[in-house]
Amino acid sequence: MINKPKTRLPRYQQVAVDVANRIAQNEFKVGDKLHARSKLASYYKVSPETARKAVSILVDLDIVTVKHGSGFSVASASLAKEFTEQYQDVQSIQDLKTMMEQSMIRQQEELSFFSGVLDNLLVQTNNFYTANPMNPFQIKVSDKCEYLNETIGEINLWQKTYATLIAIDHQGELVVSPGPYAQIQEGDLLYFVGTAASIQRVENYFYPND
Repeated sequence: MINKPKTRLPRYQQVAVDVANRIAQNEFKVGDKLHARSKLASYYKVSPETARKAVSILVDLDIVTVKHGSGFSVASASLAKEFTEQYQDVQSIQDLKTMMEQSMIRQQEELSFFSGVLDNLLVQTNNFYTANPMNPFQIKVSDKCEYLNETIGEINLWQKTYATLIAIDHQGELVVSPGPYAQIQEGDLLYFVGTAASIQRVENYFYPND
């Protein structure tokens, strides 16, 4: 199965989300200074510029303030919480979208696989009947049979299906090469020879409503 890679945020956005989460949880309290280029860069193992960009996002959202000469400081825990909750909602939607896309890919792969299996089965079936044209196939006569209690001659079997009836198993007695006056009765097992296409024709002919 081919998994579509998940969408990842740029590193500075990831840092911004995590810092906001720490503010929302009061790990960083309102009024605390944030040393982006030193402590945050070291803590998240990113460049000072990446850390600065992360904090700048929080400044734009009024979660952090910046003052010339004093740097960055925490301004609002409530806005930080709101931001992290919105981010989680977006991530949940993104995860759901990814799951749906992966499910569609799996369904397409499974459909392609089963289509290939079916094609292979049809080829093998056709090859089998081509190599074994005298190998008989059979059909059971039930009370739903269209031609119940009619004779072989009356139903024009070969003309309609291109299949040849070679035997009838009636109550355990096998009648080989039955004549045109042989009657089709409930419970009989009919044996035919013909092409692969004849099988479906015979089934459709005897049971057109199934």
